[in-house]
Amino acid sequence: MRGDDARTGTLFSYVDLEARIGKSHPLRAIRQLVSEALATLEKQFSALYSPMGRPSIPPEKLLRAMLLQAFYSIRSERQLMERLEFDILFRWFVGLGINDQVWDHSVFSKNRDRLFEGDIAAKFLNAVLEQPRVKRLLSADHFSVDGTLIEAWASMKSFKPKDGADEPPAEGGG
Repeated sequence: MRGDDARTGTLFSYVDLEARIGKSHPLRAIRQLVSEALATLEKQFSALYSPMGRPSIPPEKLLRAMLLQAFYSIRSERQLMERLEFDILFRWFVGLGINDQVWDHSVFSKNRDRLFEGDIAAKFLNAVLEQPRVKRLLSADHFSVDGTLIEAWASMKSFKPKDGADEPPAEGGG
């Protein structure tokens, strides 16, 4: 029997984000590790923010969103905010409810810069790497880099040759 292509006119919908994410999804384990690392930085977070004024983006949510941006190779904050607007998995990972407002990309960028200036992002990554479950996954024996990401993130014109010449290196050269 063919299903009906009619739009339901329900007024209310209750979505449990936790139930929508598969029990074996890889981001579940990552989110747990990230939350444990973020808990160790509570004092540093509090020191960065004034007790008065308008609330900002919680640093925990901001750092989780930045991880998603890296994991999924999202090129800009504007695109990240669009994914947060429509992607249930992203909302769940960051800690946004289904009805929560997504931040403006420029506000996100300003808050991100505050974390970078306060050296919080580096402390966060160190806190993740210091966890025993993560240490077992790391090795100093081998390191690989996908060159396509480096090429995409760095413009050839941004390189300055060591010989002082003003011309950028030839693209595609080896």
